[in-house]
Amino acid sequence: MRSRDSAPGTELKRPADPRRLKARRRGRLGEALCRWHLRLRGWRILASDWRCPAGEIDIIARRGSVLAAIEVKSRPDYATGAAAVLPRQQRRIARAVEAFLAMRPELAPLALRFDVMVVEPGRLPRHLQGAWRHRG
Repeated sequence: MRSRDSAPGTELKRPADPRRLKARRRGRLGEALCRWHLRLRGWRILASDWRCPAGEIDIIARRGSVLAAIEVKSRPDYATGAAAVLPRQQRRIARAVEAFLAMRPELAPLALRFDVMVVEPGRLPRHLQGAWRHRG
């Protein structure tokens, strides 16, 4: 959005949508709560909000011989959150995990698992282990 008189690259920014800002804040808070919850259960957080051109992973954690790529969903109820990771997003997360493992080859021998953590209002996070399998 720029006027005809303005120079290229001087586009006006739209004001941020308050609903999107609120959702983003809720998501960041949910991820922080999940990291805390995982640490208390013996998980070691290796990366958080990890991004690459292939995709993004909310949390990458390790416990023993298991490496978990964890998608965090803040939803009003567990069923909605557990079902919120659609196949397209699953593929993007799997590609991002492949990129992460290419950078950290010492983690490749670990058993890889794709999990979902659901954050509901007024409850501790719920950890759905092995939410899906990647066929790659």
